Amino acid sequence: MPVLNRIADFADEMTAWRRHLHQHPELGFECQQTAAFVAERLREFGVDEIHEGIGQTGIVAIINGQGQTTDGGETIGLRADMDALPMDEETGLPHASTVPGRMHACGHDGHTTMLLGAARYLAETRNFAGRVALIFQPAEEGGGGGEAMVQDGIMERFGITRVFAMHNNPGQPEGAFQTTPGPIMAAVDTFEIHVRGRGGHGALPHLTADPIVAAVAIVSAIQTISSRNHHALEDLALSVTQIHTGSADNIVPDTAYICGTVRTFAPHVRDMVRRRMTQICDGQGAAYDVEVRLDYQVGYPATVNDPDQTAFAVAVAEEIAGAENVAGEAGREMGAEDFSYMLNARPGCYLFLGQGEGAGVHNPTYDFNDAIAPVGASFFARLVERAQPAAR
Repeated sequence: MPVLNRIADFADEMTAWRRHLHQHPELGFECQQTAAFVAERLREFGVDEIHEGIGQTGIVAIINGQGQTTDGGETIGLRADMDALPMDEETGLPHASTVPGRMHACGHDGHTTMLLGAARYLAETRNFAGRVALIFQPAEEGGGGGEAMVQDGIMERFGITRVFAMHNNPGQPEGAFQTTPGPIMAAVDTFEIHVRGRGGHGALPHLTADPIVAAVAIVSAIQTISSRNHHALEDLALSVTQIHTGSADNIVPDTAYICGTVRTFAPHVRDMVRRRMTQICDGQGAAYDVEVRLDYQVGYPATVNDPDQTAFAVAVAEEIAGAENVAGEAGREMGAEDFSYMLNARPGCYLFLGQGEGAGVHNPTYDFNDAIAPVGASFFARLVERAQPAAR
């Protein structure tokens, strides 16, 4: 796996950065310590501008290329996420989380490190024209930090013309890249269904309006949305993930609660699911003489890669990893990612970088593979150099 020599020189420092971040995880928008660590490293590297507090705790750092002013030439955006997950770590590693109930179980510590590595190299060499905007984003894990930074005007304020990001991928060969043109990750919505009936004694069910029977019927009916209301060739994942009700074996409860997730790519499929779920809840409420309230929360849009920028990113990845280790038509998956908001604002590409065998993301035994950080940093750096070559 070719790695830029200068980045290889400070690979051990990158490992130290990453493990420090891993030990001090922060959630959502509360990434103050992480952002402060990032800003301190960026100042050490000598970047030209550091803009803090964007999207609450996000950072945009600017590095100018050779002979460029702050408003001269194209600006390419590179994004890394910074937040952790609300879970306990079970790795037992020396650099394990020091904060109970918080863990970098998705590798955002590694993503931040890769972008810091690219920042150090680009600030030293400046072998590119125009400028690069380094985007360090909070709250990817459900908070919508990407949307918050876009709403804060980063694309217009910094003149960003295209934007790129990557995510580590356990189970994919170490240092190999995957991406695809067009949709690569799904839109994600969340639904909550509140059923209110009339409770009573389990021996006298005829005097109750049983919310459990209604909830079971609703869950069964929801499954027909996938099987009977959408085209079999259009991707849709609809999963009920929680049902809560009841307190004892002889009590019919007053209420039941259902929730779950919806993953789609096509807007008309997303709209259909919401419409049918509303109809099912209304119908089953009437059928079982209970009140049913649907709370349907529209979440991240689908992550859609620009075909031209994807082809460019694949070419750069092949330079770093070799053509045999790059899959440019890898297909899409049903996970979701708020980099989608940035891709909605500017053309770009989202990629996966293999980190080899080991626990999957969101697992308490997961740990980022430090060996791939120089690979990711080299990819980011060469992306800038090839996108905006310096005049010779």
